[in-house]
Order: sequence, then structure tokens, then C-alpha cells
Amino acid sequence: MDEIREFLVLEEEEGDRLDVFLSSQLGDMSRSYIQKIIKDKKVTVNGKIEKAKYLVKEEDKVVIEIPAPKLLEVVPQNIPIDIVYEDDDFLIVNKPQNMVVHPAPGNYDNTLVNAILYHCKDNLSSINGVIRPGIVHRIDKDTSGLLMIAKNNNAHNFLAEQLKDHSITREYEFICHGVMKEDKITVDRPLGRNPKDRLKMAIVKDGKRAVTHFEVIERFENYTLVKATLETGRTHQIRVHAASLNHPLLGDTVYGPKTNKLKVVGQTLHAKKLGFIHPSTKEYVEFNSELPEYFQKIINKIK
Repeated sequence: MDEIREFLVLEEEEGDRLDVFLSSQLGDMSRSYIQKIIKDKKVTVNGKIEKAKYLVKEEDKVVIEIPAPKLLEVVPQNIPIDIVYEDDDFLIVNKPQNMVVHPAPGNYDNTLVNAILYHCKDNLSSINGVIRPGIVHRIDKDTSGLLMIAKNNNAHNFLAEQLKDHSITREYEFICHGVMKEDKITVDRPLGRNPKDRLKMAIVKDGKRAVTHFEVIERFENYTLVKATLETGRTHQIRVHAASLNHPLLGDTVYGPKTNKLKVVGQTLHAKKLGFIHPSTKEYVEFNSELPEYFQKIINKIK
């Protein structure tokens, strides 16, 4: 069945294009696909069909009819993936930079999900539906590193509960602009949608609590290699918190400079360590990943 979603435009969202407003509300969907739904007259504003360029007003009632995803649209693809560990409950995958984790409507190919569908066949949890089978958590397209994939619903629920309780060990390494003075610093500042740009996250008073622990690994002339340990796991948390310290991630054009002298494209962020209680053995397990070649080359260039 098609899914009907309703949204009420808030004061800070007034003036956004209709397609931009819906993109901010439906983060998993590409803007081009939302534009197609609008063109197909599946979106109304206060009961009236509007075009993508319509500028929303405060208290507008926006209703979108999202076509039901079809199983055949997400096909297994023989894409090489780096499997760090696998058993009957889950597998740990070392995702490369530039790979999207799961398909979004309008973009069903060459994602990590396409690859794991080929590798695991029917042995994946179904909790997150056809588009995100096995996906317990995600990392950005330009972020490399470790992800856990659930192979059955019991394992999925068990792992998701640990994410909710913030009991999973998650350590990242990144390169930031500038020389970070403090050896260790904790940022405890709430995150939510940026009221001025709904496609970005920002530190906002009524946001969800977000805590990141930063520790300097190595300082360079104009950059710093930093370890970040997540206490919570909000969208873009490390990137926003690092930028709030005036140390945006190298290559992050969303929260940092649009260009950099090293011509790095995409944030230099790697999910290095992942630890949690095993769903079946109930023992703590931990996995590590070395910095990928692209990341190490940047460090060598800086040095």
C-alpha cells in the first residue's frame, strides 16, 4: 500500500520551496524523487495540488502519498565488500568512502544493501523493510568504516536496543582544520534541524541531547588528527560538534570551508571501532578497522 504522510509547516520553515521542505522531512528520499512525486500530483498543500517551486507558509498542511516500495526494485548486486566478521546473527562490514548504505526511492543501485543482499541472500532481518534489510544503523556516504548488519530480527532488536541505550562503543578518527589546543574535550550540546537550512543539522536549544568526546592523536602544522568517541549517535553529530569548536572536518563542505588547499572531497571521517554485547553469547565483542588508504595518503600529504 502507498504511505500517506502529513506535515505542518512551522514558522522557521516558511519560505522554503515545497520540494526542499519535503526533503528535510523525508531524509531518506532524494530530492529528485520527491520532485517526481510532486509532478505526479501526489502532493497537496491545504488540499490543493502545488508545484515543486511553491513556497510553503506557516501552518500549511502538506500531504504526500509515497508509492509503496517494490521488492524487485532493490536487487542483489555482486559488489565486493570487506567483511570483517560474520556469524549467524550479524556481520561487520568495513564500508568504503563514497558508498551509500541503503537505497532511497529513485536510487536503488550500487548501495551497501545491494551488496549484502547478494552476499546474504534471504538471511537478513526484515524489521526495517525492503529498502533497508539488516540495517541497524548507518553512516554517511563519504564516511568510511565499520557497520553492523543484522541477519535476523532477534539480533536486530537486541542490537537496536543497545544503540538506544547508548551502550555501544563507537570510535571514529578524523582530520580537522586547525590545530586543536586541548588534548581532550567533551562537547555536550543538543542537535536538531538547522532552522535556516532544513537539510543541515545544527546545535539548537530544543534539540536531542548529543555528547561527543574528542581526543587529539597527532597535531600537524594546520590540521589535527582526532579520535571521537560517541556517547550518543545523532545525525552528523561529529561533524557539527567539531565545527562548533571551530575545527570542521577536512573535506566537509557542508559544515566547513567550501574548498581546501589539499583538494580533499568528502569529509575525512572513519568509523574505526565498534563494540557491543553479542545477541546470542551475551558477551562483549569488539571490532577494529585500520585507516583506509585514501585517509592515510592525506595524512602523509599533510606531513
